[in-house]
Amino acid sequence: MPMSGEMAAEAHEDWGPFGEPIFESPSARALSRVGVVDVGSNSVRLVVFDGAARSPAYFFNEKLMCGLGAGLSETGRLNPKGRERALEALRRFALLAEGMGASPMTVIATAAMREAKDGPDFVKQVKKETGLRMWVIDGKEEARLTAQGVLLGWPGADGIVCDIGGSSMELAQVRDGGVGKRETSPLGPLKLAGVQGGNKAVSKVIRSEVNKLVKAVGNHRRLYLVGGSWRAIARLDMERRGYPLLVLHDYHMTPKAIRETIKWIGQNDLEELRTRTGTSATRMALVPMACEVLETLIDRLKPEDIFVSSYGVREGLLYEQMSDEQRRRDPLIEACQFAEASSSRIPGFGRRLYDFVRPVFADAVPEQRRLARAACLLHDTAWRAHPDYRHEVCFDNATRANLGGLDHQGRVFLGLALLHRYKNNREGTRFEAMFSLLDKDHLRMAETLGKAMRFGAMFTMKNPEQMATLHPRPDEGVLELQLSGDALGLFGEVAEARFQSLARAMDLRTMVTVTKAG
Repeated sequence: MPMSGEMAAEAHEDWGPFGEPIFESPSARALSRVGVVDVGSNSVRLVVFDGAARSPAYFFNEKLMCGLGAGLSETGRLNPKGRERALEALRRFALLAEGMGASPMTVIATAAMREAKDGPDFVKQVKKETGLRMWVIDGKEEARLTAQGVLLGWPGADGIVCDIGGSSMELAQVRDGGVGKRETSPLGPLKLAGVQGGNKAVSKVIRSEVNKLVKAVGNHRRLYLVGGSWRAIARLDMERRGYPLLVLHDYHMTPKAIRETIKWIGQNDLEELRTRTGTSATRMALVPMACEVLETLIDRLKPEDIFVSSYGVREGLLYEQMSDEQRRRDPLIEACQFAEASSSRIPGFGRRLYDFVRPVFADAVPEQRRLARAACLLHDTAWRAHPDYRHEVCFDNATRANLGGLDHQGRVFLGLALLHRYKNNREGTRFEAMFSLLDKDHLRMAETLGKAMRFGAMFTMKNPEQMATLHPRPDEGVLELQLSGDALGLFGEVAEARFQSLARAMDLRTMVTVTKAG
């Protein structure tokens, strides 16, 4: 479960760069509510970001499928009905942003607007009727912003970002926290639908444009996919595989799996697939064309690993406004610190709890210690849920929340650890299918972490590491607990049972020693 780029490899045990939460700084508070509108060839979307600046929550997210670019190749103009729908959406978005305190907003427009003859006229109309100033960006700038969105979710991303819209497709290099070479093309499904000469002509255009893109940007073993058409294909891949975790961000595919899914899509009824996956009719209509583009791309680019990103140009605009200090932060730890500060009963206890459980993970790799930190920060954020369901709420939150810097295996590991924070046994839960994403060693490690937190929480009213310390000695088959005299009153029947449960998870026997009371 490595974080891309091994960002956590140099994390210090004193929480190093994750010490003082960045969301408490003035620069972060300035980004606490940011509104962004993306006027694309196919959709118009408003996103209002809020929360921890490095890993923001989606305070508001609304999209309208307008189809501004439909028919653009034939007419050279914006689709009339799409233009009406887009204007109506922008009027609404302007009012919403004002009411939410997210005004003024950043409004950008992409391929359809920059290519249409009446694009400048529409920009003026939008300004006049809504007060919104729309920035029409070129293809390379769109590629740069989209790549920055990927960096928001993967601080150590290293590869090629591919963003597909309705009327264009862009490639961009990402490496060492920056954006390198980038190029644009007219490979959006709406644009390709206007190519004259039938399927052979379309295929020829796709091959020619993909060759130009790869020549300009180069090959890489990692490919990050951004855009609604790619997400639709990924959701179909999940359906074909029976994949248990329906979270698209950081979903991993191989070239072989994509080819099999494309073949499978061609053998099935699109309407039936659309219903099974909850894909909109407008989006599903673009899937066959997008499949041909993607298959050609992976044939030419030859990536080994392909990841889906839910972050794109809108998140890239937020990343643009961040300081270098904010960009260097770990999005997972930052989000967990924010959750603890806003939702736990005793903010700050998560760090002390980590100090207590840390001896259990003394030999763990940095990524495992990073996930242990995250779990300790989140261990008490579901306390308002009914006690019978806290384990379920914790698992749901960890596996489905909007968290950057966390792959699918990491989500399940974190969720399972938090489940065991509240429940000894995981059998019989509705999450069992997801446990298959972890191997036996990681299942055991998640259980151990959860039970260590469950035991450490018994010392909540004190600093647990000052009241008790854990000393695993695997060579001797012993888990020793050293209690201070002051802690004896806290080590009651329930605490002892939790200590025994932790030791069983580690396949060790228990030993309790008491030091002199202070």
